[in-house]
Amino acid sequence: IVKYNKEEFVVIDTAGMRKRGKIYEAVEKYSLVRSMRAIDRSDICLVVINAEEGIKEHDKHIAGYAIDSGKGLIFVVNKWDKAKDTSINEFTKLMRAEFQFATYAPIVFLSALTKKRINTLMPEVVRVGNNIKNEVKTNVLNDVIYDSYQLNIPPSYKGKRLKIYFTSQTGIKPPKFTFRVNDKGLVHFSYERYLENKIRENFDFTGTPITLQFKNRRDD
Repeated sequence: IVKYNKEEFVVIDTAGMRKRGKIYEAVEKYSLVRSMRAIDRSDICLVVINAEEGIKEHDKHIAGYAIDSGKGLIFVVNKWDKAKDTSINEFTKLMRAEFQFATYAPIVFLSALTKKRINTLMPEVVRVGNNIKNEVKTNVLNDVIYDSYQLNIPPSYKGKRLKIYFTSQTGIKPPKFTFRVNDKGLVHFSYERYLENKIRENFDFTGTPITLQFKNRRDD
């Protein structure tokens, strides 16, 4: 249990998840299972990247699992005191390129050993903690979606065009938005991504995945 600004946080420190040869495979498999369970128990996942080793494929798998589980996500680049040949801006660009599926996640650079920049972590945890349970007023949300729709009206398909009648937030942790439409089969994945981006542009959902659900109005 960690206390920060009069709030209590439960921190679960997982075992390292690196393949280090066959002799470790059984232990690594067990630690991976335990880490997956820890992710399931959590609200926010801190995916720690070793600045010396760089980004590993395994880091992407863990981040992907956290997102699929609907958890808040923060990247923590540790051992930053050892990174001599790159800048924060350069490493940030690399992170964004490698984790294109999580561009909304903040990146914190620090050194657990020297405590350098360690004070930058908890403010992001608090921010993401607020965002995963953030609720948007229905009238404000519908104004944003209406304007976004008018700005980029979807193309017609076989004489039919997607229409959005009403949108509401129907969940938190992670935030979930339900769209009432004329035909959910007309929702192209690129347009769904466009709507998500518009929601993120207008409301602070830094660090949290958001879910979009489409329902036919006639199904009511």
